[in-house]
Amino acid sequence: MRVLVALSGGVDSSVAAALLAEAGHEVAGVTLVQWAGPAGAAVAVEAAAAAARLGVRHHLLDVGPAFRREVVEPFAAAYRRGLTPNPCVECNRRVRFGVLLEEAVRLGCDLVATGHYARVGRGPNGLQLLRGADRGKDQSYFLFMLGQGQLARLAFPVGEMGKEEVRRRARALGLPGADRPESQDLCFAGPGGYRAFLRAHLPEAARPGPIVDTSGREIGRHAGVEGFTIGQRRGLSVAGGGPRYVLAIDPADATVVVGSLADLEAGGCRVGQVSWVAGAPPADDGLEVKLRHRSPSVAACLEPAEAGEWVVRFTEPQPAVTPGQAAVL
Repeated sequence: MRVLVALSGGVDSSVAAALLAEAGHEVAGVTLVQWAGPAGAAVAVEAAAAAARLGVRHHLLDVGPAFRREVVEPFAAAYRRGLTPNPCVECNRRVRFGVLLEEAVRLGCDLVATGHYARVGRGPNGLQLLRGADRGKDQSYFLFMLGQGQLARLAFPVGEMGKEEVRRRARALGLPGADRPESQDLCFAGPGGYRAFLRAHLPEAARPGPIVDTSGREIGRHAGVEGFTIGQRRGLSVAGGGPRYVLAIDPADATVVVGSLADLEAGGCRVGQVSWVAGAPPADDGLEVKLRHRSPSVAACLEPAEAGEWVVRFTEPQPAVTPGQAAVL
């Protein structure tokens, strides 16, 4: 079987390629060049080195214009509206998997493989997107938009493995980057992180403004809303009272609203742009929802709303339910 592996130069995708080659598949590697600059160049070099070590064909595919249009520009636009977007989700939804599957067809490959910690299973209603065996590294949160047609052509070779097991395999294979620390930055953010990116590309976000309480009373000042996210406690320049948390951000007025932990909690959230892996909503029985990649899943129920949207209700109030993030059931 021919398999196209998305090689990032990191340890996970490199081991995924190695596992497939060991299983007897014909492996080709492709690296999506998403963003110009030192970070993008480093990814290309590292991916080429991994491919050379594994003895697999490798090529680069420039997706920069689509990435800027579908991911970077909407990222900045979302911050203008006071949202906290997740660009990795949007990259997977709008760029990465569509491009990879098209490239696989062009090259005559049967499957596309990535280094995500997730699994594909089969249930009574078709293929299922399952969490990775290593729950601490599980990345299924970023893949919720994948449907039946896509899952049928995808493989996640490290999904059954733990991170340390992956690193051990990489060391045994002599792969570059076996012990390299994982990057926590956005691929397009640069050395200053996403806040520096926003200051450069969204000047209004760096405008000083007031920090107000829930009554609208000014209780502090800030240097720019790009430094805040919903639920944040540290870094608030306010005096007196108990602990305060960011409740809302208004870039248009350069205003940050803060309040108590009780003010931060919500009993549910409204969601749009829904995507059902099975092609239809799940049975409202025993559902759990993750509100951020790193947050624990919590029990919830699902209710239809108007205009194709849905309401997710939590069995217990949850803090820092952040507009712009994904709610994954």
